[in-house]
Amino acid sequence: MSAYAALAEPHRREILDLLRGGERPAGDIVRAVGLSQPGVSKHLRVLRESGLVRVRADGKQRIYALAPGPLREVDRWLEPYRALWSARLDSLERHLEENP
Repeated sequence: MSAYAALAEPHRREILDLLRGGERPAGDIVRAVGLSQPGVSKHLRVLRESGLVRVRADGKQRIYALAPGPLREVDRWLEPYRALWSARLDSLERHLEENP
């Protein structure tokens, strides 16, 4: 599955948001997301297979962390849209300054 397809699911984005703060054990992710353990495992598998997260064993725990590579690809794809949004926001700012 591509990073784009993996990011389309809201729970997977929530998991990535959690991992933005650093590595987390799978159990912490289950508690934070509020899904069942099998549900979180399914999402973590998709994120792992798409390259968005990496996992390491620490005793009996599985520790998950962000893998930035695929996110860089998404960031490059979004760059032209950011420029479009920025130009429109600049235009709105000028309009609001000229018409108080």
